[in-house]
Amino acid sequence: MTAKISYDEVEVGTELPAQSFPVSRATLVRYAGASGDFNPIHWNEKFAKEVGLPDVIAHGMFTMAEAIRVVTDWAGDPGAVAEYGVRFTKPVVVPNDETGALIEVSAKVAAKLDDDDRTVRVDLTAMSAGQKVLGMSRAVVRLA
Repeated sequence: MTAKISYDEVEVGTELPAQSFPVSRATLVRYAGASGDFNPIHWNEKFAKEVGLPDVIAHGMFTMAEAIRVVTDWAGDPGAVAEYGVRFTKPVVVPNDETGALIEVSAKVAAKLDDDDRTVRVDLTAMSAGQKVLGMSRAVVRLA
């Protein structure tokens, strides 16, 4: 696969299509099984509250993975992401109801980094329940 977006057609300020990702307790259990991260703060409400959390919270790496989907869907190739990093600023609290939580992600091209390498920096914003859940969320993406 190669990126479907052309470096020459992208400008600084280009907004990527925003996406929303629902998260339920069932989602967290499936992620725990796939990742091997069975920390009870991600599935046991009683334990999460005992350690000072408001409720069960989503895995940080799960939140990070959902956010980068905005970039990989836009680029058309997950392999186009050369670098990706975030700071975890707030947890995604996932109540035990029919709704769960929602991670809302937007992103824009913040800089064209290297004409020869055809790379851009994409800055992402990830929100849940009105709070920014990832800080300094940035990806370097190699375009076509």
